Amino acid sequence: MMGQVIKLEKEAAAARAAAAAAAAHHAAANDSTIAPPPVRRRKLAWTPARVGVYGFLIVAALFFLLPLYVMLITSVKPMEEIRLGTLFALPVKATLEPWLQAWSSACTGLECGGIRSGFWNSVAIVVPSTILSIAIGAVNGYALSFWRPRGAGVLFAILMMGAFIPVQVMVYPLVRVLASVNLFSSLPGIVLIHTIFGMPVMTLLFRNYYAGLPMELFKAARIDGGGFWRIFLQLMLPMSTPVIVVAVIMQVTGIWNDFLLGLVFAGSEHLPMTVQLNNIINTTTGERLYNVNMAATILTSLVPLALYFISGRWFVRGIASGAVKG
Repeated sequence: MMGQVIKLEKEAAAARAAAAAAAAHHAAANDSTIAPPPVRRRKLAWTPARVGVYGFLIVAALFFLLPLYVMLITSVKPMEEIRLGTLFALPVKATLEPWLQAWSSACTGLECGGIRSGFWNSVAIVVPSTILSIAIGAVNGYALSFWRPRGAGVLFAILMMGAFIPVQVMVYPLVRVLASVNLFSSLPGIVLIHTIFGMPVMTLLFRNYYAGLPMELFKAARIDGGGFWRIFLQLMLPMSTPVIVVAVIMQVTGIWNDFLLGLVFAGSEHLPMTVQLNNIINTTTGERLYNVNMAATILTSLVPLALYFISGRWFVRGIASGAVKG
């Protein structure tokens, strides 16, 4: 009796399982939302054109990275290894002494304090120059895009002329002007110079960005009673993050890498890092220390390199969002 009961229970369980499987199959057959089977990705065909493109890219990368490689390995070699002439060989006894010497004790003319003072001078020049040029360029671009005063086209054309006039042409007139107002060879003077030269490009950058924004936003803000500064600070500026990132990268790298304006207008007490680097390389007492020169060169370029590596993604995003559109 017990055996028959167990047999009947097993047959019932098997029947239920078969019914559930049939119902699931029927539902799957009638469901149009079932995802199609995965498509196999086609393998890349190594055609002669593709091989040529990759070959060109590899050669170009090696061409641009080879000088950096030579600088890096030379900066950690002692002079005994450099004299052997093995330019591309890895160092046998790597040392960081050239880096320490370039930073704190290399001679930059009559003084032997390294490139450290030039670094802080460059920071003192770059920070206010970047902030002022971006702030003025943003306000100019906002005004020329939405408020459009009388003669706005002529004013914009005059500003653009300043972006294409060579710096060398303007050096002597600016020297006379700054000397007449007692700003020549001073920190405020070099900051003012970089602000003036950066304003045309920043105006163009922000004007083209704001020109791509919907005019309806500005009209709605005007209907709500917003004035010039309220609309700019509360509406336009919060939407300007992509173009501000682009502007910061452009200004910081441009001002940091400048040599001519810093040499002429900064004065002996505020020489930027690029001028100090030139003084280290051209100051020779006895043996020329190539490892120290290479270390000083890399130290000078670290800030622009770090800026691009850290914010490169936002730079591309700002370009793609219309920062240079117009």
